[in-house]
Amino acid sequence: MANKSINPVDALRANAAQPFESARAMPPEVYTTQEFADLELENIFAKDWFCVGRADGLANAGDYTTCELAGQPVLVMRDGQGTLRGLSNVCLHRMSTLLHGRGNARSIVCPYHAWTYNLDGSLRGAPAMSLNEGFCKDQYKLPKVRCEEWLGWVFITLNEDVPAVAEQLGEVEEMIAGYDMTNYTEVFYEEHVWDTNWKVLAENFMESYHLPVCHAGTIGGLSKLEDMVCPPGLAAFNYHTILKDETLRIAMAHDTNTRLKGDERRTTFLLAIYPSLLITLTPGYFWYLSLHPKGPGQVHIRFGGGMSDDYSEDADASQNFTDLKALLDDVNIEDRGCTEKVFNGLSSGLAKPGHLSHLERPNYDFAQYLMAKVDQHTR
Repeated sequence: MANKSINPVDALRANAAQPFESARAMPPEVYTTQEFADLELENIFAKDWFCVGRADGLANAGDYTTCELAGQPVLVMRDGQGTLRGLSNVCLHRMSTLLHGRGNARSIVCPYHAWTYNLDGSLRGAPAMSLNEGFCKDQYKLPKVRCEEWLGWVFITLNEDVPAVAEQLGEVEEMIAGYDMTNYTEVFYEEHVWDTNWKVLAENFMESYHLPVCHAGTIGGLSKLEDMVCPPGLAAFNYHTILKDETLRIAMAHDTNTRLKGDERRTTFLLAIYPSLLITLTPGYFWYLSLHPKGPGQVHIRFGGGMSDDYSEDADASQNFTDLKALLDDVNIEDRGCTEKVFNGLSSGLAKPGHLSHLERPNYDFAQYLMAKVDQHTR
């Protein structure tokens, strides 16, 4: 393992103090120590917005998804009036978790003693409680968790004071306005756990420098390093762009799309919205990862994707996306292999970070974000 006698925050502070022109990858202690993992939960995941998926995946009354955010079980549900609600996913009786995974429910029933809640979190009924004189059903309602929708994405936060999602991501919305990201429909959603640190996978997404090698069996041949543009990041996100080969028609702007002009019609944005929503957005389709750490050595992944509604009436759209999903699955296999190898390597005693390429500018900006978040609470 990496030398745990080195304070990981001090190691990152020294790393982040370097200008981009001479920057190196983050030190191993930032990935491997429980100390830094605990700081991330406390100062990042408990404080920032976390994406649980797409709103159209929770389209109907009773549709729900669950997650654990910085140790807090959370339930996001579409209520009977069509409102998305974030709620504590912990029963107010003996504190069992309530719902699990994704699905649809007419009510929220505790699997332990069948206390039953309405879709708005109010208690509907509780068996065998009539002899307790202090029990009053109307006094029970699941605590709310802040929940907001932005361009079709659903975010939650445990922080009552963090600025609204739309306020933080206004520059993203302006930059990709021609893609009309709200009107992309999710057609698949999966959850996975990989044996790597969440930041390794996030950084893997943030740079396309690895595509020709790691993805030589799939998309590497379509990825030209000279067509990758990596501007400096902003406070709440970083991004880079790639020009897609026109042979992948579903990645191009549809003929009916008059919003995008010139090279915009084949430009892919790779958006890294802090802390851990990673979106590949093409004019024709999108896919995403939303990451949450499971200790230093594992990451929980919410993985989904779909198509721009511009393609919804095309006769071959469904087949095109089926073929694309098969390709994405193969790409994921390659990414899993690469990122698990990286974690294995940086966990070794002789691991030492090297200099970054100009194509890894987003990784540098990510390190600056992490440092700002943990540093203010550790000095």
